[in-house]
Amino acid sequence: MRYQELQFRIAPEVTALGLRGAYFTMGGLFNRAPGDPAYNDFNALKAETLAAIVPELSAESIKSDPVLTGFRELHRAVGSANRKTIPAPENLLRVLHRTGALHSVNMLVDIYNLVSVKTRLALGAHDLAQVSGDIQLRLTDGGEGFHPLGEGQPKSIVPGEYAYVDGANDVLCRMEVRQVEKSKVDPGTTECFHIVQGNAATSAQKLKEATEEWIALTQRFCGGEARMLHAPWENG
Repeated sequence: MRYQELQFRIAPEVTALGLRGAYFTMGGLFNRAPGDPAYNDFNALKAETLAAIVPELSAESIKSDPVLTGFRELHRAVGSANRKTIPAPENLLRVLHRTGALHSVNMLVDIYNLVSVKTRLALGAHDLAQVSGDIQLRLTDGGEGFHPLGEGQPKSIVPGEYAYVDGANDVLCRMEVRQVEKSKVDPGTTECFHIVQGNAATSAQKLKEATEEWIALTQRFCGGEARMLHAPWENG
């Protein structure tokens, strides 16, 4: 079982940027596609959660949010701050502010998107059946493989950015901006590597609360067993 064996390492130069995160795997998952009867309960929870978030959203609140600002500062630190490098939680909040809703993908993805808009943290899951070897969070050298999610062809990767890279030297997530086709979660996914990423504006307690909520919601709607790889509230 991949989720019980995967190793994860964070390079010191990434930690020095101020990036903070919690990381875990889950196995024994039963994912669900939209339309599954289990979505009835989840959609009720989602509607209640979003009803509390949407009225507080504005262009200014998104721009000034300290956690989202912390992601932009990480981008500046690696020379990749521009209009195309929007942190994933900021992008979700912009969509939510504009439309009042979040698009459904599948249950595992919908759960982490919901926790992300609540916490402003960057959450992502990667199908371990598609991941090669172990995973490290490090700075890119420009030679990594990178096939962005939703793109027809691979793209080049910028040297000096932080990224999650597997044993085949393939990027799984570019900063907290773009996931990839290789490890995308689909209805058949049963094991995942999970990212709960923050920055210098993120406390260990906030990471802990987001991680615990994510695991609890996943187990409620998709089952599974969790294995922590890096918990900053325990080991710094």
